[in-house]
Amino acid sequence: MQQVKAVIARAKGAPVELVTINVPAPGPGEAVVKIQSCGVCHTDLHYREGGINDEFPFLLGHEAAGIVEAVGPDVTDVAPGDFVVLNWRAVCGSCRACKRGEPQYCFATFNATQKMTLEDGTELSPALGIGAFAEKTLVAAGQCTKVDPEARPAAVGLLGCGVMAGIGAAINTGGATRGRSVAVIGCGGVGVAAIAGAALAGSSPVIAVDIDPKKLERAAAMGATHTVDSSQTDPVEEIKRICAETYDGAEGADIVVEAVGRPETWKQAFYARDLAGTVVLVGVPTPDMTVPEIPLIDVFGRGGALKSSWYGDCLPSRDFPMLVDLYRQGRLDLDAFVSEEIGIGDIEAAFEKMHRGEVLRSVVVL
Repeated sequence: MQQVKAVIARAKGAPVELVTINVPAPGPGEAVVKIQSCGVCHTDLHYREGGINDEFPFLLGHEAAGIVEAVGPDVTDVAPGDFVVLNWRAVCGSCRACKRGEPQYCFATFNATQKMTLEDGTELSPALGIGAFAEKTLVAAGQCTKVDPEARPAAVGLLGCGVMAGIGAAINTGGATRGRSVAVIGCGGVGVAAIAGAALAGSSPVIAVDIDPKKLERAAAMGATHTVDSSQTDPVEEIKRICAETYDGAEGADIVVEAVGRPETWKQAFYARDLAGTVVLVGVPTPDMTVPEIPLIDVFGRGGALKSSWYGDCLPSRDFPMLVDLYRQGRLDLDAFVSEEIGIGDIEAAFEKMHRGEVLRSVVVL
């Protein structure tokens, strides 16, 4: 058992607290990781606000990179000293998705068995089974993915959630490739990552849609060929116009990624896609939101696919090392997602900056 500093959310809506927690020695199938960096993600704010569940207190943080310090019995894939990016999809290998060769859809992902606790023994609920706003954390060994140890932790740690969710939404879920057009509605961290993924795949045009000019500037820097300020212009008509200029007869984009998670923007995505096009929902809605009224004949008549993207439909063991290699080659600018590096005591202020749209990612560096 070790005692380390960590950030928790003790009650719904209350400011986060820096406290001392107990981290058990790793048991079978577990690992203790010394955290080097952890991004401040909207999901952490959802936990603090009670938008995920009410299993307080939460140990926040999940978008992290670090060094494996110790492993438990039967762990063979990672060893002490390995540089890893943490993931929240430790695939089981035995569910129906895994058995049919689609582990990226694993229906039985797992976390560490033991619980980290407060000093008084109160059990903590780690965000997404990770809890990385901490000097050290206990995870399932399958949540550790080895990557190039020369990579910058603050940059590659973001693959643990938002950047992977966006890149994967475009490429893995949407099927972005050469000869296909992509529009992304919502250019926060995940949306800009989807822009980067579409550009990486060679899609054109790549259209960024948002109401914030600063976010559109970032999207253009990450590969968007066109930007649309939807506070000034009807985004559906503008996406259709741009795509028709590129592909004669196109009635919209081949792939529209909705990275906001709201009914009105999802409806825009539905009508902004071409015939037989694909809508990808990667923005996270709240439980009270419902699909907007759309005539069923429109669903039938437009064809194509309406998809949601789970973690960018990624397989961490396959995708993380590949994307880190692209980063190291200078082909994927993960550094551009790091707006600032902060200390572990600055997370509450980072939530405010994120809420105001001032950053792509604040990254805690330990």
